[in-house]
Amino acid sequence: MMFEYTSRYAHQKPLRFTARDGRECSYMPRRFLPGSGDLPLLAEVRVQQGDRLDLIAARTLGDPTMFWRICDANDAMHPLELTAEAGRVLRVPVPQPEG
Repeated sequence: MMFEYTSRYAHQKPLRFTARDGRECSYMPRRFLPGSGDLPLLAEVRVQQGDRLDLIAARTLGDPTMFWRICDANDAMHPLELTAEAGRVLRVPVPQPEG
C-alpha cells in the first residue's frame, strides 16, 4: 500500500493478516485522533457561507488534501460538520510531518 506524503496514513506501516486459507491480507491500522490541544495553532478561520474544508485547507495550508489536519485540530470525526454552519471558528494547525 502506498499513500501520498500528504496522507494521514503516509507514515503508518501496513499490517498483515493471514487468513485461514493461507491468503495474506494487508490493512492499515486504526489511526487515533491526536489531542487537538496538542497541535500548535497556525490560525483561526471563520467559516463563510458555502465554504468547503478543502478550500479552507488550500487557503491556509497551501494544499486542499490537507483538510484532515483541520479535522484533527477541531476533534472532528465528520468533516462536513465543520463547515455546515457559517460563522463557526475553525482551528488550523501548523503543518507538521505525520509520524
